Amino acid sequence: MANLGTFARGVSIIGVGCTPFMMTLDSPETAGLTEGELFGYAAIEAMKDAGVSPKDIEYYIHGEANPYGMSHYMTPNMQVSRWFGAHGTPSHHHSEACCTGFIALDQAANLVASGKYDMVLTGCVEMAGSAPDLGKPAHMRHELTNEEFMEMLSRVYDRAYSNPLEAAAFEVMDDTAAEYCRRYSLTDEQMDDTLNALAISCRRASARHPKALHRQEYKDLALECGFENVDDFLKSPFNPKVTEYLRVSGAEQRCEGAAAAIVCSTETARKITDRYIEILGSGACAMEASTPHLERKCTAEAARQVYGLTGVKPEEIGLFMCNDFFIPSELMAAEETGYLPRGEGWKYILDGRTAFDGDKPMNTNGGRTAFGHAYGASGLADVYEAVTQMRGEAGERQVKKIPQYAMLRGFGGGQNVTCAILKKPE
Repeated sequence: MANLGTFARGVSIIGVGCTPFMMTLDSPETAGLTEGELFGYAAIEAMKDAGVSPKDIEYYIHGEANPYGMSHYMTPNMQVSRWFGAHGTPSHHHSEACCTGFIALDQAANLVASGKYDMVLTGCVEMAGSAPDLGKPAHMRHELTNEEFMEMLSRVYDRAYSNPLEAAAFEVMDDTAAEYCRRYSLTDEQMDDTLNALAISCRRASARHPKALHRQEYKDLALECGFENVDDFLKSPFNPKVTEYLRVSGAEQRCEGAAAAIVCSTETARKITDRYIEILGSGACAMEASTPHLERKCTAEAARQVYGLTGVKPEEIGLFMCNDFFIPSELMAAEETGYLPRGEGWKYILDGRTAFDGDKPMNTNGGRTAFGHAYGASGLADVYEAVTQMRGEAGERQVKKIPQYAMLRGFGGGQNVTCAILKKPE
């Protein structure tokens, strides 16, 4: 239980960029894209947003959850530099499963806060809907099969004694929902209604996001399938349960994309733009994948750290972004961080209060089940969304009250959990 020190100097985000999240092989316009092109797209957009050029970038960070499996690269940071004018710029690569994008922000903030660099580009990319053809050029890929994906996923867990416990690929899906029902005496039907309501609000958000994978609300999809009532549709065979609690609508939508951010000292940020967003700090906790209920335990500890570091109170958070590759994570994480009251969050969801137009907005881009999940890139896509909302630039999905503080809760690979707090300057 660490008590963290503050940054040596202020750190801020001055630019963000994000590709559309997509399945590249599904369109002749995108088939043949490579990781370098996707990373470059996000990096160039972030630099344009910041009003800087490649020569202003003193260091860049490359993140990818599975560079060898998804890209067949051992040093992927070196394969993207020419795509955004950074050839010769120092860099490093990191990989922390689905927490990669959140740790990408933390690493950049630390580099700038130390004073070693004044302007850092941090970016993440993942092509999780396709796989490279071994021994062929990077643009030649094939659709990633479930068999290939499960073989890759098995490398996340400790196999020393073949004992992954509840972190195994299918058992972990139900852990959060099952434990919540036990702790707060919810019936299975109440949990089902809650998760379906959360799925509906996520799709309402993604339908209004021009870069989201899914752009159709469930109510419209229900009508296409002959259902007048969206709740009936979500409980029908069109949306089957894949585990005891989880339906298809509550599972990640694997896809491809990249996101990036420009991080610099706050002193420099003030000279460049009035649209900067401060990074106040982040907390972190990691547990081996076989630890029971590790996501809940690590979330509580990471939140404790960042609240203690920043002095921000849970009731001051105006936007909550959460890695939710299984949708019950939103409910659990919102309560463990104090964003929603313990044992009461499910009621907020059913009442529509956590939707983008509610008073306690969460995952206003749609989250992993609707915006899409490009693994390593998704955390920085959440940063993109939080910054966009805090600037008041989110258009149709803009939250009612522009938040002064936002929390980003990352989780990935049955190991890392982070909680970061961003601030809009007064």
